[in-house]
Amino acid sequence: MTRVLLLGGTTEASRLAAALARDGVEAVFSYAGRTAAPVAQPLPVRVGGFGGAEGLEAWLRDQGISHVVDATHPFAAQMSRNAVAACAATGTPLIALERRPWAAGPGDDWTHVADIEAAAAALPDAPERVFLAIGRQHLAAFAGKPQHHYLLRLVDPPEGALPLPDAEAVISRGPFGYDDDLELLRSRRITRLVTKNAGGDGARAKLDAARTLGLPVLVIDRPALPPRESVETVAEVLAWLHAERGV
Repeated sequence: MTRVLLLGGTTEASRLAAALARDGVEAVFSYAGRTAAPVAQPLPVRVGGFGGAEGLEAWLRDQGISHVVDATHPFAAQMSRNAVAACAATGTPLIALERRPWAAGPGDDWTHVADIEAAAAALPDAPERVFLAIGRQHLAAFAGKPQHHYLLRLVDPPEGALPLPDAEAVISRGPFGYDDDLELLRSRRITRLVTKNAGGDGARAKLDAARTLGLPVLVIDRPALPPRESVETVAEVLAWLHAERGV
C-alpha cells in the first residue's frame, strides 16, 4: 500500500498536494508549524516537529509510510537531514522536490556569503537601509549592526519586540510581483538587499527589482545536505511515485 509523507511549507509542496489528492494517492501533509495560518491543503495535515531523526523514524514506522517527499524550504536543513537519516534507517524511498537556486545575470551586483552570520558581518559600517528578506528566525544575528534601518517582510505579525532597534515589518504572504517589489524598494529607499538563495519564482521579484535599481545584494548560499535523489517539478515527483508503485 502506498502512503506518502509530504514534508511541506513551500508553494511547490502545495502544488504537489493538489496533484496527489487529484490522483487519489493516500498522503499526509506535514507543516513545521512556524506560520500561524498555513495554506489549507487537500490532504490530511499534521503540524509540528517529529522529535529529530529518531522521532521521524518511529513515526514513519507507526504510520505505515511507504514514500517520503521532502518539499520543505531549501533552508530547512535540519528537517531535510532528519528525513535522509530516517528514510535510510527504515528503508523508505525518499525524493526531494527542490527549487533550482537563483543565479546572477547581467546587471546583478551579488556577493555570496556562506550563512546568516556571514551576511551580518558583510554589512558595511556606514548606516544603510537594508531589506532583510530572510524571514523572522535569524534576525538576532543582525543586532550587532544596529546602525542600519532594516525592512522585514513577514507572513505573520511579530510576537513581541523585534531584536533590531530600527526596523519596519511589512506583513504579507507571497508570491510577490516585480512591480510591487520595485515600489517597495523605492518607497522605503532601500540601499541593499539581503536574501537567502531560496530559488523558485515566488520570491524572485525582489532580485529583479534590485537589479533595476542597481542595488547590491548579499546572497546567502544554501546549507550543505547529505546526498539524496532530487527533482525540480511536481510532474517528476509523480513520475517517481508511479515508477515506485509500478503504475
